[in-house]
Amino acid sequence: MSTREEERPRGVQSVDRALDILELLAGRHGTLGVTEIAREVALPAGTAHRLLMALSRRGWVRQDPGRRYGVGPAALRVGDASSRELAALALPALRAAVEATGETANIAALEDGAMVYLAQAPSPHTLRIFAEVGRRVPLHSTAVGKVVLAGMDEARARALLGDGELTARTPRTLTTVDAVRQELQRVREQGYAVDDEEQELGVRCVAVPVGAGRWGDLALSVSGPVERMTREHASSVVPRLQQIADDLTHRVLGGL
Repeated sequence: MSTREEERPRGVQSVDRALDILELLAGRHGTLGVTEIAREVALPAGTAHRLLMALSRRGWVRQDPGRRYGVGPAALRVGDASSRELAALALPALRAAVEATGETANIAALEDGAMVYLAQAPSPHTLRIFAEVGRRVPLHSTAVGKVVLAGMDEARARALLGDGELTARTPRTLTTVDAVRQELQRVREQGYAVDDEEQELGVRCVAVPVGAGRWGDLALSVSGPVERMTREHASSVVPRLQQIADDLTHRVLGGL
């Protein structure tokens, strides 16, 4: 028995094991086989298979024709409810970000290999950036995507980026995995990411991480026209955005 298993009270081992499997599947792009799942969660293959069967009967996982497993509709419904709750809780933080920067603020989360906007507070300016709640955007060409990728281990980030050429959203988009990897190293060193007209010409965005895994892979960002959101302004607002993100993490998300 592993140290991990020994540390768990016997009465909750099955629940912990099932949650380990769900968290593994939720964090991976695509499906996994029983052997892979058992290895990743440090369980015998037979135990992993029995748990997968139980989870499948309740709709928490699904099995594809190749007998591989992914997240099922029951888990997705819980995820939708969690996203709605997070969006409501995040609104004060988004308003604080708008007040601090003068630009539109967003909360975005990683979902199925893309970033999805969960909530937004608009800039007071007549000319402002608008991202529809629920909109999906790429990882490699957005500040929210890059800051989330930078917080992952190398293997997971590379799996999400893939091996081929990345789609150019504008002439400024990084289109090779090596170029994105170099950018991610800069993001790790400085603690924030910038979309410098990489997703849409005329728009600059700066993003910081939120939650440290409490709600998944999340980012707080502000976006504005390049005439107002200069590179200097983008870097100058980072400390305040980090304060807002930390407050959201510890005061609100941590209290649930």
